[in-house]
Amino acid sequence: MEFRTELVEGLMGRFPNVPAEAVFKEDLLRGGIAFDAAALSGNEEGDVKPKSYFIFSFDHRTLPELGEAALRRPPEEIVLTGGPYGLRRTVVSVRVNPQSPYRVSADESGSLGLCLDGVRIADVGLPPMPEYYRHTLTNGKSVMEVAPTIQWGYLVYLTVFRVCQYFGAKEECQYCDINHNWRQHKAAGRPYTGVKPVEEVLEALEIIDRYDTARVSTAYTLTGGAITSKVGGRDEADFYGQYAQAIEERFPGRWIGKVVAQALPRADVQRFRDYGVQIYHPNYEVWDRRLFELYCPGKERYVGRDEWHRRILDSADVFGARNVIPNFVAGVEMSQPFGFSTVKEAIESTAEGLRFFMSHGITPRFTTWCPEPTTPLGRANPEGAPLEYHIRLLEVYRATLEEFGLSSPPGYGPPGPGRAVFSVSSFMDSLPSQEDSGLVPDA
Repeated sequence: MEFRTELVEGLMGRFPNVPAEAVFKEDLLRGGIAFDAAALSGNEEGDVKPKSYFIFSFDHRTLPELGEAALRRPPEEIVLTGGPYGLRRTVVSVRVNPQSPYRVSADESGSLGLCLDGVRIADVGLPPMPEYYRHTLTNGKSVMEVAPTIQWGYLVYLTVFRVCQYFGAKEECQYCDINHNWRQHKAAGRPYTGVKPVEEVLEALEIIDRYDTARVSTAYTLTGGAITSKVGGRDEADFYGQYAQAIEERFPGRWIGKVVAQALPRADVQRFRDYGVQIYHPNYEVWDRRLFELYCPGKERYVGRDEWHRRILDSADVFGARNVIPNFVAGVEMSQPFGFSTVKEAIESTAEGLRFFMSHGITPRFTTWCPEPTTPLGRANPEGAPLEYHIRLLEVYRATLEEFGLSSPPGYGPPGPGRAVFSVSSFMDSLPSQEDSGLVPDA
């Protein structure tokens, strides 16, 4: 189509049960956003919360190709409201693409808006610089470097190991740029701590706790690259678990503790629980067997898809099914040359995975795939997956939840259009609000 507007409005007409907010959000996440200079931050010295690059690049170009956006970082997220579609408050993670048909720019009065095909479609709000970002650790490191917050301040994102031990073409997940993101930040001379000492994490959290007087930060996520041997003499469960143990001892009950790690044996999962973790994310990445083997070669080699799934089910005995929330990367199912060639086939495969886990009371969630250019799948599929795939996924996700009597997973803030804060996919925006469903809210 000549204009993206035609595609978006056509899908909104075909799928009226999917909120307009979710349609635009998915399109922004899969294809990125361009920024005028007026919409960029002043880095850590400005009044706008800058993009922290908390684990992956989540950009459609490398840092050297981003121009001014690499020198003056874009905001961490934007919030959309109003416009001709009457958008309710929608929080969107920023993925920079200078060639995107979506652009954030200022009008004559200086008011920022989101334009699509040159037409303003929403007002844009930028995240204010939080007070805790204005303070440094005793060693001079910034809070943003050690303990950035995302989801409009809801989640403290602790990437405590910034590289992955699945390394090289025969082991790295084919859509993941964690190792390249590390390299590009180091090459640019940016601070980017590879292994964050426990003491630094605790000091950063003390600053957040002191200055976040409104208690906006509600959860923390411990994560990083996979550990196939050891880091600092510790295996994966003990390495990530040591942070949870220290956080829970210093700040008992202050945050909902979550860990994103591999699908580990039950004894290791129990260690996470013993260390104080409340929610476990053993991501299954992509459902189809052939695609898992192709796209996650390290995970297939070290663990294997069937064992990975068995471990996810076993972990429900430790954490309770509701607190096991595996992620998948929505859209890689359609990446070529190996992925499904039609949206119908891709959705049927993804729905099979949703049904498998939800039939056991486990509620997956998903991140909308960003085709980063340094990854094999990103290079081969710069446009990502079709928008229709993402919209139909929202429909099937909600329908499958309802079929098995499940609700939105805990630790993600409120669901519902205008309320959701989860920023890297719109699955929470597309679910009914707790007021509408009559459920008691999860934190």
